[in-house]
Amino acid sequence: MARTFNAPSRPGHRTVRASWFAFRFNVRVLAFVAVAALALTLLTLWAMTLGSLPLSFSEVMRATVGQGSDDTQFVVRTLRLPRVLSAVLIGISLAIAGAIFQGIARNPLVSPDIIGINSGATVCAVTWIIVGSNQALLPLAAFAGAIVTAAAIYGLSWNNGISTNRLILVGIGVGAVVSSGSTYMIVRFPIEQARPAIVWTMGSIYGSDWADVILLGGVLAVMTPLAVFLMAPLRVLQIGDVVTRSLGLSLERTRLSLMVVGCALAGTSVAIAGPIGFVALMVPHMARMIAGPQSGSVLLFTGVLGGIMLLASDVVAQHLLPVSLPVGVVTAAVGAPYFLFLLYRSNTRM
Repeated sequence: MARTFNAPSRPGHRTVRASWFAFRFNVRVLAFVAVAALALTLLTLWAMTLGSLPLSFSEVMRATVGQGSDDTQFVVRTLRLPRVLSAVLIGISLAIAGAIFQGIARNPLVSPDIIGINSGATVCAVTWIIVGSNQALLPLAAFAGAIVTAAAIYGLSWNNGISTNRLILVGIGVGAVVSSGSTYMIVRFPIEQARPAIVWTMGSIYGSDWADVILLGGVLAVMTPLAVFLMAPLRVLQIGDVVTRSLGLSLERTRLSLMVVGCALAGTSVAIAGPIGFVALMVPHMARMIAGPQSGSVLLFTGVLGGIMLLASDVVAQHLLPVSLPVGVVTAAVGAPYFLFLLYRSNTRM
């Protein structure tokens, strides 16, 4: 039977031990997670009240559980709920992926969209959409593009070790190359054939359905526990390669595991919604500012913040502007100035 020790080595931490495992959690950070989850729940309910058919909170809640008029149930359960849940799950996936890649590179300016991972997923997905292949396999195509691009970036960055600056520069270069491949595929084929890919590259969750929710939920259900489990080795990686090896940690195996988890989350998100930028960059940084250094508890907080950010951005894009826009436009409008702010802070410290 597991036992909880209430005399932790650090204030606010609790440790649970059993015969074959032990884990430690931060009570303060879990409180942040609970508050953020409550805020996300309220935002989710509010988002489903908005639209051409305004609904009250009570109507939304009744329709969600299968009560109320048929029209209300159709609007809530068929049209709005899948879109809202897709936004939440994609935000969680992108935020966790961003935290993983920032940890691998030991740099807060790194994210899957900055160093080309999303671009690799995009070029494969665009090709898959245009050539008219089985669309059910689109997530696998995006994941393959992400993992191949990550492997190329890692291999080109390797020189008796990984330099953070070299990883970022190589990632930006590789991302530019594969992005040109997406552009080539779009202009190479007739506009009628390429139009779905053009719309998809804007980054939108318009038209999300329950199949997307099930796919995103399944990937998160598998990858989130793996990501939390890998947070302890990831924190060891922050010390440096030499010290990591001296502690007996398999450096390359750990990095490979982290990259597979990060690419799976980012690739699935890109497959469903297209390349949505800057969520993976901003949210992990904000989570660390609020909750402290990366850990399993902070990773959960990062994911919930990602869901809040993307859903809030979609509400702004759809309901608070004169015209409806893809959610990627709003995240880019907010994220680009934030990225410049991070660059300014980094230059100031240097």
